[in-house]
Amino acid sequence: MFGKLTQALKSGLKKTKEKLLGGLRAVLPFGRQLDEGLIEEMEEHLLQADIGPRTVQKIVDAVRAAYKERRVRTTDECFDFLKAFLRDLLAGVGAGVTRAASGPTVILVAGVNGSGKTTSIAKLAARLKRDGTVMLCAADTFRAAAVEQLTLWSERLGVRIVKQSTGSDPAAVAYDAAEAAVSRGVDFLIVDTAGRLHTQDNLMKELEKIVRVIRRKIPDAPHETLLVLDGTVGQNAIQQASEFGKILPITGLVVTKLDGTAKGGAVIGIRDQVKIPIKFIGVGEKAEDLEDFDAAAFVDALFEPASPAPAT
Repeated sequence: MFGKLTQALKSGLKKTKEKLLGGLRAVLPFGRQLDEGLIEEMEEHLLQADIGPRTVQKIVDAVRAAYKERRVRTTDECFDFLKAFLRDLLAGVGAGVTRAASGPTVILVAGVNGSGKTTSIAKLAARLKRDGTVMLCAADTFRAAAVEQLTLWSERLGVRIVKQSTGSDPAAVAYDAAEAAVSRGVDFLIVDTAGRLHTQDNLMKELEKIVRVIRRKIPDAPHETLLVLDGTVGQNAIQQASEFGKILPITGLVVTKLDGTAKGGAVIGIRDQVKIPIKFIGVGEKAEDLEDFDAAAFVDALFEPASPAPAT
């Protein structure tokens, strides 16, 4: 059965599916007895699918153990085993945003420049508008384009934005936004943050300062800290997640641009190695093209159709 997101994922993950499924079926043809040689060929293909060597080793070890225990004997059974294993590997905390018990829900958004951070904030705002009022905070003040882009999205979506001139103190903008969100009874405050400063230490201090000033107005904020990762960079996304994880207590990941890449297999490695739940995935350019991550649907979109061609 397809998961609830399959229709969006089928088109968004088309390139990744062609790379992953096409190669797997070449080395694991229907109706064959599995053997060590086929397992080794499968391993070589998975290594080329941007999943990552550590995660590939984990997958292959599981397949090899099942084969030796005679739980998996054919290529068809191997496919079923792979799908079930990947569903379990990708599963985690449910998608969606954790809401505050009372007052504004504050969502801090981080990510390197070019990851799709600002666009993801806009898409998230469009989703959250269904559940309440939304305010944006343009605290990525070191990059003029970030403020301008977020302002355009706020106008397009019809949501308020708190901003200052380029180069302003990001924490001051964040404080103003928190104060405005409380006074106006806003349901969701989404805070854009700097993607990169001169050193990691500078970035950490800046982000810590933003959190500190927001808590003066909203003591339990942020309620979510989301990291945006560009799906097209493959394994580099894992390194980005690791680095930001040293700076911020990341509560969820947003993986973007999956519709434009064959490197969507990196999602599997990211989830396995980073140990942070993937909450949203970007599968297109439109405001509505931000989907709740569903592990079963994601795997189905990569593997279906996986049935033999009809006999001739």
